[in-house]
Formats: sequence, structure tokens, C-alpha cells
Amino acid sequence: MADTLKEILLDSARRPQVVTDFETLIDQEVSDKGGVSGAVVKTGFAAIKKVKPGIIPSAVDSLLDDFSQSLEPFYAAFKAQGGGDFGAYLATRSDEASDALLTVTDARAERSSRDSIKSVYKKLRGGAKKNVEEALPRVGQLVDKHAATA
Repeated sequence: MADTLKEILLDSARRPQVVTDFETLIDQEVSDKGGVSGAVVKTGFAAIKKVKPGIIPSAVDSLLDDFSQSLEPFYAAFKAQGGGDFGAYLATRSDEASDALLTVTDARAERSSRDSIKSVYKKLRGGAKKNVEEALPRVGQLVDKHAATA
């Protein structure tokens, strides 16, 4: 069994499926959003996908290395405690884990040359932490799924 997120998520043989699974996870998270804030997220997500079809899997693939690195300390601590359910572990550290992931997307958005992407990201960023925190259990489950086959 692999011991690091790099070994689990970035292995060249496994990476395409990891990207596909994260794309599905993102679609599920967006679909599950409700209320006014959910409508904003859904509208922004649709706008991003309309600006550039295929942007979600491309973005996931391009961010996967940085996301893996940002979550590695959490995964190492999780493994040191004996493992179990990484999603539940992340949920208990949702503040720090979401900040770690958002640092990656903030940097990427800042470097984007597309003003439309920057604009949509800026509009969504205010509620992003809550959305990322809500997604952490699924993120952990996805890692667990791929760790089981690593």
C-alpha cells in the first residue's frame, strides 16, 4: 500500500482515473448545493464550463500535484494515527485543510491570464471555504478509494 498522496494520486497509471473521479466529485458537490448560495455556485460553475469546455478535468489535472502536496501533511498525520477514514479525518481539520487547498486555487487564479476566469473566481471565492469544507469528506473518500488500489 502506498504511504503518500504523491504515490496514491500522482502515479501515471492511476492519474487519469483520479482526475475523472475528482471531476465527478466536483459535479456532485455543485449539484448538491441549495439555496441562494447554491444557485450562485451553480451559475458560476456553468459559466466557467461555458467559457472553456473541458476546463474542469484540465484544471483538476493541472492542480492535482499542488493539491496533493498541500494535503500531504494531513495524510501523514492521518496515517501516523493509524488510518481509517481519511474523509472523516479531514472533516475534523476542515479549517486548516480547506485553507491549504484554497491557497493553491488562489495562487492559480491570480496567475490566470483570463480575466473572465479571474472574475468568476473572485465572485465565488467568498463562499469557497464553506464549499471546500463540505467537500472534504468526499475528497478523503476518493483518496481512500485510490489508496486501497495503490
